[in-house]
Amino acid sequence: MSLRIAIASDHAGFDLKAKLAASLTARTDLTIIDHGPEAANRCDYPDYASAVARSVQSGEADRGILVCGSGIGVSMVANKHQGIRAALVHNAVTARLSRQHNDANVICLGSRIIGDVLAQEAVEAFICTEFEGGRHAQRLAKMAAVEEA
Repeated sequence: MSLRIAIASDHAGFDLKAKLAASLTARTDLTIIDHGPEAANRCDYPDYASAVARSVQSGEADRGILVCGSGIGVSMVANKHQGIRAALVHNAVTARLSRQHNDANVICLGSRIIGDVLAQEAVEAFICTEFEGGRHAQRLAKMAAVEEA
């Protein structure tokens, strides 16, 4: 089964998003859904973060990747969507832990914070790591309860 990955950025994250999308598209075990933008022209990150979040919410995508200048804005917007667990990650360790412990379904990267190599490593960890369940599942249930309150 092919993992479906939705990806998007704003203008500040465009170059990194394009590099990540290109490397992911080359893989046969992934289907990439690029929600834009198509150029580095000024744009608003809430539009693109919401597109990825909706893609994951609807089941069109299994996971999402968002890139903006700091990663903060896109993570804040994505987490406004019910059922989205977006994690701002800075390296492979934080990406792996976001999956293992928090079952993150979206990762957010800051193009002005993280370099291309670290970003690639973080994305690889995000894609390859499974949720551990166990004691972490109880915590996810508590997160879901907060979301519904």
